[in-house]
Amino acid sequence: MDLTDLSGLPRLPEQLSDAVSRFASYLHAQRGHSAHTRRAYVADVTDLLRYAMRHGSTSLDEIDLTLLRGWLASQSDRGLARSTLARRGASARAFLRWAHRTGLVPVDPSARLASPKVPRTLPTVLDVDAASRLLDGARAAADEVDEAARPAALRSWVAAELLYGAGIRVGELVSVDVGHVDARDRLVRVLGKGGKERVVPFGIPAARAVDAWLADGRPAFMTAATGDAFLVGERGGRWGQRQVREAVHRLAAQAGVDDVAPHALRHSAATHLLQGGSDLRAVQEVLGHANLATTQRYTHVDAERLRSVYAQAFPRA
Repeated sequence: MDLTDLSGLPRLPEQLSDAVSRFASYLHAQRGHSAHTRRAYVADVTDLLRYAMRHGSTSLDEIDLTLLRGWLASQSDRGLARSTLARRGASARAFLRWAHRTGLVPVDPSARLASPKVPRTLPTVLDVDAASRLLDGARAAADEVDEAARPAALRSWVAAELLYGAGIRVGELVSVDVGHVDARDRLVRVLGKGGKERVVPFGIPAARAVDAWLADGRPAFMTAATGDAFLVGERGGRWGQRQVREAVHRLAAQAGVDDVAPHALRHSAATHLLQGGSDLRAVQEVLGHANLATTQRYTHVDAERLRSVYAQAFPRA
């Protein structure tokens, strides 16, 4: 398949199309990016190249800093969010760095390209009590529903328990196979960003949910199409990320806590680990962060909580 077609845009001339296809292959083979990330990079780079063609540049070595700045300015004029502009700038830099390393362009014109700064926002988290209410509610729902609805309730419960108890991403969760989960030793093996595998521990409540799901939930959905998938949907295939999000939203509503997405359970787990005294680098390993700075965001969340408590309780605040 021609990877330049992934963007849904008209085809580029053969020379440029070949460069984009080679770049996409590089992202997959050497950078380990997911298909979703590769599609985003390809769409951004294709948009840049078509902009260059409209402005008279028909080869990669005709792209210069002025053209790159004009392209980003045109994106801004279209009202795109700063986060989208930042991503598109990053895509252009990655592509042109690669083109320079592989000899397609003599110099990298993106070396001085600045992208809009995206404000760093603190991740959404539930406090310990709210997280407990959500998870306890999920378990209670699985115990209280009728027999026909029990498998689906068990699936929602085990999904929530692993998202929080192991602090894994929703994409990692839906990719887990049965053989990757060890309820006895309370470990789950996941494939993270960049194709990096890690083994993550989880607690006793999550282990109970895993046992219940494997005994009374998963068999109810299994078909010939199920294969090794741990979480199974109504048609027997692997459960998807959208279905997990819908389940977490439902559980939050039922528990009467703030509406959260699955990633907020991961954020909450990280924050609660740090609040409980866990070492920052240990939390980095659990979460699978490549950079410690990413994990350090959660210390800022805790600092905000402490600042709020200080302001309310300390007489000289």
